[in-house]
Amino acid sequence: MTLFDQQREQRLAKEAPLAARMRPIIFDNLLGQDHIVGPDRILRQAIEIDRIPSIILWGPPGSGKTTLALLIASRTLSHFNKLSAVTSGVADLRSIIEAARDRLGMHGQRTILFVDEIHRFNKAQQDVILPHVEDGTIIFIGATTENPSFEVIAPLLSRCRVFSLNPLTEKQISTIIERALTEDQTLASTRVALTEKAKQILIATANGDARVALNTLDFAAAAIPADPDGDRTITTRIMKDILQHQALRYDKAGDLHYDHVSAYIKSVRASDADAAIYWLARMLESGEDPLFITRRMVILAAEDIGMADPYALTIAVAAQQAIHFIGMPEGRIPLAEATVYLATAPKSNSTYAALSKAIEDIRNGSNEPVPLHLRNAQTRLMREMGYGHDYKYAHNYPEHFARQSNLPENIKNRSYYQPSCQGYEHEISERITKWWGKRKDDRTPESHNTVSGQQ
Repeated sequence: MTLFDQQREQRLAKEAPLAARMRPIIFDNLLGQDHIVGPDRILRQAIEIDRIPSIILWGPPGSGKTTLALLIASRTLSHFNKLSAVTSGVADLRSIIEAARDRLGMHGQRTILFVDEIHRFNKAQQDVILPHVEDGTIIFIGATTENPSFEVIAPLLSRCRVFSLNPLTEKQISTIIERALTEDQTLASTRVALTEKAKQILIATANGDARVALNTLDFAAAAIPADPDGDRTITTRIMKDILQHQALRYDKAGDLHYDHVSAYIKSVRASDADAAIYWLARMLESGEDPLFITRRMVILAAEDIGMADPYALTIAVAAQQAIHFIGMPEGRIPLAEATVYLATAPKSNSTYAALSKAIEDIRNGSNEPVPLHLRNAQTRLMREMGYGHDYKYAHNYPEHFARQSNLPENIKNRSYYQPSCQGYEHEISERITKWWGKRKDDRTPESHNTVSGQQ
């Protein structure tokens, strides 16, 4: 290392962000992940004896993935290479792998390759790593905030152990903040303090992300002047002024996108208007496309409310049209109205279940011909063949109803639609019973209305 390198390292150590300066260098200071690196856990023991397998660290931002990788680096006799998938490519991978092969052959030293943000590598880039993990040339450690089931190719995933890191609790974030105030030389020497209310705001804003908490604290400490006694106290007003607007953790194509809309749908399905409004607000504040939300509303109205309140579908479509017509931010008002209506409407999935059961019959081989009496007799030959024979035109009968079989002969007793007793569907149930009585169905009763939701 040259003199210039030493000076650069010293300057970086002093001026690095607080999150980097406070990065734990021993396992005891790594909070929130005892379930995978506690003293009695297998991964911790494998690290201590320098025999780790290829692993993937999956967790939210600021939970300690990179820190854990660096702790591994500090304890291994293996050569440790770190790459960021954001700035590296195939050439970098091949260079490291070639050096790893030489190192293993010449000195018998293994190589650990740590790739941060592995989900940023495409399939071709991940394919480069695969054979060298398989033959033992490298030990692979990947870190990702995205679900590795979707973002890591199956062959590479099958050769790695996946460890899921937890988001940090408010208590753990509070501990990290207190450590920074007392242990960081810069903050301690400039006598930085937080009021309790300002600290609570910082903890809430961090949302389980230690990096956000520490770097926000660092910015606040640098931005405020000292008082006459030389103290720097971060107050509620200062904290709110620095934060301005909380940036919610969200993505429009990954896990958080689907997790939030799933929570929204399930809250509406559960008739919990408060939870539904909350998840709607979370999506809107995170910048979710409102048309995506309305599409889910329309599907939900048909699937989960259905004939219990047929007007729900109209309300959902009206919300979609309102977004088109007035746009955002005013469009959030009809979205909220539609959300409350759907959440408080009676629920029935009977039509969805009916269609699913009919499709199941068809896929299982029910491809019966259309009964003759239901076919249009457009020519004399068709009439002679019995097309339309004995067809009963409903409007010619009392109450505009004529009892006749409209299913193929082999399944004429099937009953797909089983109305519930919820809302308007209770009236439909009574009407069907009056017309048809109790239809026989040769399947077990348990098969009715048991279609599970897709979200």
